[in-house]
Amino acid sequence: MNLSQKKQIEQLKKSIVQIMLKDQFAVRRKIQTLQSRLNSSKPVDKELVNLQNRVDASAQQFQLRQQNKPETTYPEALPVSQKRDDIIRAIKDNQVIVICGETGSGKTTQLPKMCLDAGLGIRGIIGHTQPRRLAARSVANRIAEELKTPLGQAVGYKVRFSDALNENSLIKLMTDGILLSEIHHDAFLNQYDCIIVDEAHERSLNIDFLLGYLKQLIIKRRDLKIIITSATIDPQRFAKHFNNAPIIEVSGRTFPVDVEYRDNESEDGETRDLQNAIADCVEEITRRDYADILVFLSGERDIREAADFLSKQNLHNTEILPLLARLSAAEQNKIFKNSGGKRRIILSTNVAETSLTVPGIKYVIDTGFARISRYSWRSKIQRLPIEKISQASANQRKGRCGRVSAGICYRLYSEDDFNLRSEFTEPEIQRTNLAAVILQMEQLQLGHIEDFPFVEPPDSRLITDGYKLLFELGAINKQHKITKLGRQLARLPIDPKLGRILIESVNESCLTESLIIVSALAVQDPRERPLNKQQAADEAHKKFADKKSDFVSWLTIWRKYHAAKNELSGNKLRKWCKEHFISWLRMREWIDTHRQIKKTLIELNLKFNSTDANYDSLHRALLTGFLSQIGFKDEGHEYQSCRQRKFHIFPGSGLFNSGPKWVVASDIVETQKVYARHLAKIEPQWVMEKSAHLIKHNYTEAHWEKKSAQVAATRKSTLFGLLINPGNKINYGPVNPIESREIFIRCALVQGDFECHHEFYKKNRVLINEIETLEAKSRRQDILVDDNVVYDFYDQHLPDNIYSGPQLNKWVKENNTDHLILSIDDLMQKNADHVSDDLFPDSILINNIQFPLAYHFAPVNIHNDDNNQHCDGITLLTPTAGLGALNSAVCDWLVPGLLLEKMTELIRSLPKQLRKNFVPAPNFAEACLDALTPENVALTNAMSIHLKKITGTDIPYDAWQESKLAEHLFFNFKVISADGTTLKQSRDLHSLQKEFSDFTDNSEPQTINNELEQDNVSYEILDDLPSEIEINNNGIIIKGYPVLVCEKKQVNVRVIHSAHEAQQKHYAGLRLLFM
Repeated sequence: MNLSQKKQIEQLKKSIVQIMLKDQFAVRRKIQTLQSRLNSSKPVDKELVNLQNRVDASAQQFQLRQQNKPETTYPEALPVSQKRDDIIRAIKDNQVIVICGETGSGKTTQLPKMCLDAGLGIRGIIGHTQPRRLAARSVANRIAEELKTPLGQAVGYKVRFSDALNENSLIKLMTDGILLSEIHHDAFLNQYDCIIVDEAHERSLNIDFLLGYLKQLIIKRRDLKIIITSATIDPQRFAKHFNNAPIIEVSGRTFPVDVEYRDNESEDGETRDLQNAIADCVEEITRRDYADILVFLSGERDIREAADFLSKQNLHNTEILPLLARLSAAEQNKIFKNSGGKRRIILSTNVAETSLTVPGIKYVIDTGFARISRYSWRSKIQRLPIEKISQASANQRKGRCGRVSAGICYRLYSEDDFNLRSEFTEPEIQRTNLAAVILQMEQLQLGHIEDFPFVEPPDSRLITDGYKLLFELGAINKQHKITKLGRQLARLPIDPKLGRILIESVNESCLTESLIIVSALAVQDPRERPLNKQQAADEAHKKFADKKSDFVSWLTIWRKYHAAKNELSGNKLRKWCKEHFISWLRMREWIDTHRQIKKTLIELNLKFNSTDANYDSLHRALLTGFLSQIGFKDEGHEYQSCRQRKFHIFPGSGLFNSGPKWVVASDIVETQKVYARHLAKIEPQWVMEKSAHLIKHNYTEAHWEKKSAQVAATRKSTLFGLLINPGNKINYGPVNPIESREIFIRCALVQGDFECHHEFYKKNRVLINEIETLEAKSRRQDILVDDNVVYDFYDQHLPDNIYSGPQLNKWVKENNTDHLILSIDDLMQKNADHVSDDLFPDSILINNIQFPLAYHFAPVNIHNDDNNQHCDGITLLTPTAGLGALNSAVCDWLVPGLLLEKMTELIRSLPKQLRKNFVPAPNFAEACLDALTPENVALTNAMSIHLKKITGTDIPYDAWQESKLAEHLFFNFKVISADGTTLKQSRDLHSLQKEFSDFTDNSEPQTINNELEQDNVSYEILDDLPSEIEINNNGIIIKGYPVLVCEKKQVNVRVIHSAHEAQQKHYAGLRLLFM
């Protein structure tokens, strides 16, 4: 080992205490690496030089900061100045302290200077957080003034989208959000040696998260000082959070304040009118004094009504001023300007409780109500209900007076009411969605949110809801692990919903437009609507409105503003903004926000579109951020939304009058009603596309489809309970392969509803059909095995992954299917020896024509349509040409296998007086069967003769009641065309013969007929005229008789299908021919 290098490294170790905190950790690690290399006899020359240079530069910066430390002075009038020695000592002696003091005590501006006097701010920066950007800038400016140093030198600030700092700044003012964002790249906050968390009593989401993070950090950073400042609201809670840190109380109020309770209920228990109650207090104050009054009201509507009411009271030399967060800067500044000797009555929301200090207030009128933002985990709505304020908030309001002299606070509620109110307002973390916090914790790997040391842990239901929102956005998976998309969202300095839109915009080629809209949603609306010029403002804003999308309105404002900016000077641009009721300052903020987000998007390598995006693409991207905020127009003007919510379109929306069927909204807020704001028309199919991971499908009516050879089902789709798709037909196989396979086997393979040409299937169907025919002939269903047996056969022999025809086809091509062939033993559960072709022939010969017979056993299969009527029993198929050859008497005899049953039933149909002579009926029927043979005589006539012969009983012809017989004991005659189409079927042969007597079958083959049939023939035709011909009609051989026919005083040759008719017409034709 080189001794000089070893000595140099030892010297570097000693010099660490004289370098900047931000460098110490890296320098220590580098020294360890170099020592390890030296011990291994590896060269370290170059690295050692670099490290020495770094240490020297950091030590030089340390010395420079020490030399440039400004002199500190303290305004003696401030209460905190009286405690500076105690505070400086506490800072030196403790890692964490809590400073408790009223607004106006000077703690915000004086604490950073005390930290300097405690030796902080040299090796690291004194970080000083503020809840609001305006406060961070103004406080930085004030401290710089008191330290007599230019802003941006010893004292600087950093807020979202702007900063005034240099590397040698000792004090850094910033928003709590900025400090949280720095954790991403500096988890130990190594650049700071002290962090002051100001206004901690506000308990914003950022503040609570920051306090939890700092509690964990101080264990690892023992050199880091933490100072928590709070109003007099529950400082003990902060002290307890930091292991009972010491509390130093600083007085803020210098004059006493009396409290007068004015119960706002009349003697009969009814609440008095609020405006009258305020006016009564103003009148009482006026009789006593003419000092300024601050009135706390719940919202803009109450402020407007109170202003209108007070303006009609003829208050002398009085100026009435509204104070709301959404007012323009110019309107807010009126509060802080000299009123020219006039008394001021300031009507304010709770913004004046802690956010703003209104000067000169001697009297406070507290109505006792405020709008408190609350997120409902049930409805997923950010609500803004008007609620009673807590005791702590009431005391904050009381503290707004008594600054300049003794004051009075009038509370428009009873003292009992005050005592029954909650002690503190719930912190924001217990009444807001936690998605952003959870996402940051996942990104920073801080563990599960339930284990995080919050000052007060959030409701577990809100935690669950936060995870659900992140899953909705695709930021986490089902196991709550952050996804690639989630890591991108965590890097964007905006709400995760808005970030999701930007990421999706890359896929939809609309990032340029989406960034404009998202940055608008991330800041305060630049459109102004002064209380005294609301109608004029509404008219001006109509120029930017879009009937389909409020989001497009943002684009219009952006483009028109930039068009004006390119053409007009600075003063004229401000005038343009004023004419259009656009806040110039908010436009600047919008543009700054746009620029900062764009910078991050470029760092993430997200691609901007160079051509204009279309409406569909833009709104599909917007939809991904607000999937649970869609709505379907129900009855009237109300919309049905997700999770059983309902909302109305906000009256200020451009869609208020049009009311599209489907909309998406960026905000759904509950005030007097549930309103959706910033809306756009969408299509339900977009929702299906963008929420595929959230959509729930309900499948019904799963069934086999022969044409497509697959199992289909009706799919209904819902998103968080809202019906998106009322039903469409889909391929059910991939959705439920098991159920689809069962349906496929049962319907296609077992029941045969399948167009299949595979050998195994055709052989199986032939065998099954043969056995079914045997059952039909014997009129029993106990020969063929049950369908379940055939199903089990296929189920055992087919692969599990086959549930459709195409899959079967593919599998058959690659596999042997012999094992899928059923045997007769597989299919028959009883033998069918009793069913023979003699008893049940497949055709019947009538007048030399073989008519096919079809057997059916369907005693309950009833159809109403004439062409598909009840065909139970035997169906005789005949073409129209064959009807003439059929003989009803012959057809009465059916087939031998059914003749005994028919005879038995005929005997049973006789009237009782006759029937008693033939008991038992089966015996007499069997006697008839043995004695009679089918002939060209009616069956009943033959039976009557034979029964009389054996019993002597005469049976009248009308005693046979054939209508009582079952239908299957008569032939069903089906008339078919030459192409096999059923023309009609009936059991009434006579009616069919009559109906089709003059019928010409245009589909019947006419080849032979056309060769023989001729018009106006002579006697010479007789030499070549055959006596009969055969015509094949759909497999049925029909005899035809070419004959001479008289038609219009001439003789023609025609083919007649009835022999009797042919003979009659031929004789007539011959007579005419030889006349």
